[in-house]
Amino acid sequence: MEYDRPVKGADVSPASFSVEGRTVTDAFASTSADPAGRADMGRFVIVPLSLEDANAVLTEKVQPQGGGKTLPKGRGGPGKAGDIPTYDTVYRPARATIIQSGPVPSADGNLIAASDAKLATTKVENLIVDDFRQLEFSDPKTGRTLGYNLYVPKAYDAGKSYPLVLFMHDAGATSDVTRTTLLQGLGAIVWASPEDQAERPCFVLAPQYAEIIADDDSRTSTMLDTTIDLVKALAEEYSIDRNRLYATGQSGGCMMSIAMNIKYPDFFAASFLVAGQWDPQLVKPLAKKKLWILVSQDDDKAFPGENAITEVLEKEGSKISRAVWDGTWTAGRFRIAFDAIDAEGSPINYVTFRRGTVIPEGQSTAGASGHRNTWRIAYTIEPVREWIFRQHG
Repeated sequence: MEYDRPVKGADVSPASFSVEGRTVTDAFASTSADPAGRADMGRFVIVPLSLEDANAVLTEKVQPQGGGKTLPKGRGGPGKAGDIPTYDTVYRPARATIIQSGPVPSADGNLIAASDAKLATTKVENLIVDDFRQLEFSDPKTGRTLGYNLYVPKAYDAGKSYPLVLFMHDAGATSDVTRTTLLQGLGAIVWASPEDQAERPCFVLAPQYAEIIADDDSRTSTMLDTTIDLVKALAEEYSIDRNRLYATGQSGGCMMSIAMNIKYPDFFAASFLVAGQWDPQLVKPLAKKKLWILVSQDDDKAFPGENAITEVLEKEGSKISRAVWDGTWTAGRFRIAFDAIDAEGSPINYVTFRRGTVIPEGQSTAGASGHRNTWRIAYTIEPVREWIFRQHG
């Protein structure tokens, strides 16, 4: 909420605000509409709301298009590579109606009186998400068109050279709405956060696929080559270091990362593979790659799949370090565990989350749930992101 005079932060009370259908958890003064502007005085009051509210979730499953028809699946997967699946997820806009039901102290010692006036949301800002540009690439080689999200470092200097991180979403985010991948999870936006950009400035590319890009029969759509061509085109347009291109993705996006590294073994300097699998008979080209692999032992497809892959790579002479982590650890504990495996100096690190530590109480242990919770944890582990950026082609 914006006021016409500075508000005294120390005396602002959450009890002075109510939001229809939501639980107010705090209230504080800020110098801007960004919560990061928290201050002793400011013309803005930020009113955080509980994530536990029933209507806090902005992701909603809807009736599938086509009258509920489903496409044939590839051995239990969401469909065949190249299929256009049912778009059954929508992302509702963030809206709220707020009342200043109690007095608010201004910095001049006076009180801003309570009011029964209802104020509705006038603008929505998605932190970090809004920093991405939504663009479209027409590939002259494949004839395909691909919508994508691109983060350009805010202090971009064409005289410097920057790494690029390619994030590819899972089948659940397949959509013809370009920003969908940015709203689903952290896989793209974590690399563009102010904290990460301060330490590791980079470009972040998050394509939005309108079709299944990889399936459980270890096949990909033609979007594989189109995506590679997009990265090459961006490297021509911007000062991007071709020796510091990195790939990552979750589930189907992980599978696409694997397939890309097989077909273009010298393209990426390193890859972060999260909760995916591939035909182990096809993965020998990965033996010389730099990989960080992470999967949950609760994942009934990706866990045995990654086990099979790493066994092949070891037979090909790869040095692989292994560790079992706990998905409930704090950031500090993850750092300690990372340091232990990193000290072994292996080009391939294979980490599994111990069974039962990525599934919140009351949730199913089915593979899909294990997938989702693995994604939520994987991209928050900062030392793994640091490791990726240490690798050079």
